[in-house]
Amino acid sequence: MASTDKPDHRESIKSEEALAAPPRRSNYFSVHVALRVLLFAASVTAVVVMVTAKQTEIVPVPVFPFRAPLEAKFSDSPAFIYFISALSVAGLYGILTTLVSIVLKPAHETRFLLHFALLDVLMLGIVASATGAAGGVAYIGLKGNSHVGWVKVCNVYDKFCQHVGSSIAVALFASVLLVLFTMLSVFSIYRKIPK
Repeated sequence: MASTDKPDHRESIKSEEALAAPPRRSNYFSVHVALRVLLFAASVTAVVVMVTAKQTEIVPVPVFPFRAPLEAKFSDSPAFIYFISALSVAGLYGILTTLVSIVLKPAHETRFLLHFALLDVLMLGIVASATGAAGGVAYIGLKGNSHVGWVKVCNVYDKFCQHVGSSIAVALFASVLLVLFTMLSVFSIYRKIPK
């Protein structure tokens, strides 16, 4: 019969291995890089779709009793120009931060997490404001506003409005990605705080 005074040899080896092994920590590096590549792709897609939003239709001239061709394009609205500019900056930011994340990898990751979190919040503000401005103009184009006499134009320029709507939807996806970046960066910083 075995004595209960002696500890089991296998248990002591397992406890020594547990002490010697480095603590397991989850690495969000690949998720970070994948989301940043998605931000770049979403931003470029939104810009390309908005820039290609152009349609010419023959419409009645309000003062004269004849019809004339009239073109609708993104450069007719300052909100759409701001949208293009903001999402171009977001695309550049996405590719630059992807490259910085890959080059500096985990060696300097802790040092740049706070910088990434702050820049992600700044970029989120820019993209969200541009998306809101473009969405407001698109909504007026879709529904009009009878109180101020703005007529809806999407019943005439349907393809133009489809491009604008698609571009805004992709920009909303980019905004959600920026929210996820911010949450991921803050969570990664939180995990590095000694307990």
